[in-house]
Parts: sequence; C-alpha cells; structure tokens
Amino acid sequence: MNKFLGIELGSTRIKAVLTDENANVLAQGGYEWENTLVDGLWSYSLNEAWEGLQKSYAALNEAYKLKTGAYICDLTAIGISAMMHGYLAFDANGNQLAPFITWRNTNAARAAEKLSALFGFNVPMRWSVSQYYQHCLNGSPHLKDVAFLTTLAGYIHYKLTGKKVLGIGDASGMFPVSDGDYDPSMLKKFNELVGFDFKTVLPKVLLAGQSAGELTDEGARLLDPSGNLRAGVSLCPPEGDMGTGMICTNAVAPRTANISSGTSANLTVVLEKPLKKYYRQIDVIATPAGDPAALIHANNCTSEINEWVSLFGEVAELTGATISRPALFEKLFKKSLESDENSGVTVYNFLAGEPLADAEKGAPMVFRTQGGKLNLANFMQAQIYSAVATISLGMDILRGEDVKVDSVTAHGGFYKTEFVGQNATSALVGAPVTVIENAGEGGAWGIALLAIYLTDNKKPLGEFLNDIFKTEKKTTVMASDAERLKFGNFISAYKKGLSAELAASKI
Repeated sequence: MNKFLGIELGSTRIKAVLTDENANVLAQGGYEWENTLVDGLWSYSLNEAWEGLQKSYAALNEAYKLKTGAYICDLTAIGISAMMHGYLAFDANGNQLAPFITWRNTNAARAAEKLSALFGFNVPMRWSVSQYYQHCLNGSPHLKDVAFLTTLAGYIHYKLTGKKVLGIGDASGMFPVSDGDYDPSMLKKFNELVGFDFKTVLPKVLLAGQSAGELTDEGARLLDPSGNLRAGVSLCPPEGDMGTGMICTNAVAPRTANISSGTSANLTVVLEKPLKKYYRQIDVIATPAGDPAALIHANNCTSEINEWVSLFGEVAELTGATISRPALFEKLFKKSLESDENSGVTVYNFLAGEPLADAEKGAPMVFRTQGGKLNLANFMQAQIYSAVATISLGMDILRGEDVKVDSVTAHGGFYKTEFVGQNATSALVGAPVTVIENAGEGGAWGIALLAIYLTDNKKPLGEFLNDIFKTEKKTTVMASDAERLKFGNFISAYKKGLSAELAASKI
C-alpha cells in the first residue's frame, strides 16, 4: 500500500498525518507548542520544532504499529507545511543568524510602508522581505552574513532534503510572485534598494506537482531517530498554511474561498481577475498551482475565547461542578444561539497587535451600550462574532472591488462545535460555509494531498482535488436573514467602537 506523510508546524500544534493514495487517514500524531516573546518579538525555538516534529512522527508511528503490527519503513512521498510568512536567516554554514520572527509580529511597519510604495503592491509587515528590510533600516549586524532566507516549512524541507526550494504559495509570503516565480520588476527595484541580487538568498520557487527532492539519510534520521525510516522518499514542494488551507478545503478555483480560524483567522478568496489597486488590508498571494488569491489575515481569532472559557471553567470548579473543557466549549458556543437581535455587547479580541485594524499592540476589550443586556448568551455571541469580525474590514474592500464569493470552506478549531462557527462565518461572508470532515485534520492532511499529487499529477490540481473530495463527508450552513441582521448589528457597533479599542491598545 502506498503511504503519504503530511506534516504541518502550526501556531499551536505540530501535526503529522499518514494517508493512503485515496487520502484516507491511516494514522496521526501531534505535539503541542506555543510561541514566546524573545526580545519583544513573538518567536519559536527551532530546537523545539525538531523535538515536536520527531514526537509527532513517533506518535503517528506508534498508532500505525497498533493498527498494522509494524513500524513505518517506507513512504511513497512526504510533504512539509508550516506557518506562512516570517523571517528565518542563515549563514553559509547553515547557522541561524537571528530569532525566528513569526507572522504575529507588527515590528516592520516602516519597511512594509516603504516597500508597498516602491512596488505599488501591498507588502505586509509579516512577509519575509519586510522583515529583512526592517533589519536593514535597523542596521542589524547579522545582515552581512545572510546567505539563505526561508520560511519555517522551507527550513524543515531543506534539512530533510538538502534542497533550498519552496512551493509558490509559501514563496508568495516571502516576496511578491508573478508567472510562477518572484516578480522580476519588483526584484529589480529591491535589488537597487539593497545593493545586491536578493534572489540569490531566496529559495527556488516550485509549483504543485513538481519534484522538490528526496529524503536524505540525514533527513531520515532527523525525522525518525529510531532508524526505521528509509531514505530516498520523494518530497513535494513545501507549502505554507495558507496554501494547505486551500488544498484541504478544495478551494483553488476562482470564486471559491476558504477560512482557517484558530489562533489567527485567514480568509483566502481565489480571484477571477486582478484587483484594481493595492490595499494595505489585502495580501495578494498564490495558490499552490500559482493562481492569484486575495488573503485577509487577522492576527487574532480564538485565543481570547479560550481565555474566557478557562475563566468559566474556574467558576465551575469553584462551585464543585465537573465538566470537561471540550464540553464546556460546546455548551458555551451553543448558548450564543439564544442571544438577542441587538445585544449591545461588543468584544475586541486583540490579544496581539492587529494590523487590519491599525492596533499596534494587543488590548482585549469588552464594552456594552447603555441599553445593552449582559447575559451569558449575549456575551458568548459577542465573543464568537469577534473571532471573525476583523475579517469584515477586508471583506468590505473585496465587495468594493466586486469580488464574488460563491462558497466558503472552513477549517480550524473555531468550527469544532457544530453549526455555531459556520453560522457566524456565513453571516460575515454572505455565502454558504461548508466544513469537510477531513478538513479537521488541517494543513497536515492538505500537504499530504500535495504529496499524493506529486505522484498523480496528470490532471490540473483542481480536477485532482475534485476527484479526492467526491466522497468526503461535509456539512453546509447558510446564515438566515435574521442571523445576518444580528451580525450586521454587531459589526456596526464594532466599527464605531474601534477608536476606543485603538486608544486602549496604546496604554
């Protein structure tokens, strides 16, 4: 039997998924991790990345052995995915030169503004080129030694294969792309700005279905220190979580969209035509096949809900009640469905800075109008709406550009409770929202699909995915007019109160 391994290093979990050639999940394993502040910036340790990778694979391997009686020795293909964007710099000997700067940071405002004006194209703060140029503006001493820049997925892939390559979706979060490679006109402008050929330190860009190297002996030992796994396995191009989000939701065709809602929220809409102009709130990235897509990225999504659920759990314990955390989430989420049409309760979930709303720092806040009714249902409704509310600031722009969205496929922890998250998201986008059963496996399953596509790429990527998804179990929700009105009332208050939130974020 052919076996395909997908690994994704997400913002809170490193996950490994093993599938067969039909994308059926055979085994999985995971490892919890979290970012920490290093010199005031959100970062992850690469040593912990390897620890988590190995433990995820080991857990998957044990699960596979329980089912089959044997450990994994041979794989057909492997795919690596990770958090998109950020900054990882290495010297010629492979030494890390600076802490890993993640998508969550808002430190590169000057660089992003200058580059956006130079290119006539939105270059967000979290993109690799923004972080690199911010280091230039800061006069960071390590720049003279930079020989290689990549993403987290690109780094792991490089250590497994020795190949400095990147899937075009992830590459489009390092530097703008066009026609299957880094945009030549923008590269020329940036080269003149920094005084050297910047492309020489970037990974080679690959499209879905192209070969990205083979697992080396050293790479096999890195992934499986037990020594069971053999080298020589083919790898597909490494991708970012935006690309694997499109794949695991089958949202690579024009007018389709996918939303990933967990620690952050990301809505990606595949475009029919280019946008008329560039906007600070909209990233133009690429699907793994190279087609343009508009990305609305919110730094904050469910983290603040998690904090409140923990608080409610403490209250329950104080009264002597016993309830599991998953059950508490479900009960609180479903309670929100009893909320008032216009509750008067507004929540801002900015645990970290939120560039979409011009908030430089995090400052979670709850307020209510004079006539607002503070009860559990209204409070939870506001929490749930706030998880995706910032996305509406970008959706307003896409509507102004007449971008059509026929369907949205959702994945992430926000959708674990049946109906509630889908209903709120449908009210936001104004389109039906579908959750696919295996999409719950997230980007690890998505990159496993791209590993399968590496060996079965005779059809275009969209047709290949349609074949895979024919038999997937799914649920679809379209928000009622009453729900859309309720969400509209919340968003109206949310936008009016933003100035107070921004003031609070400066304290």
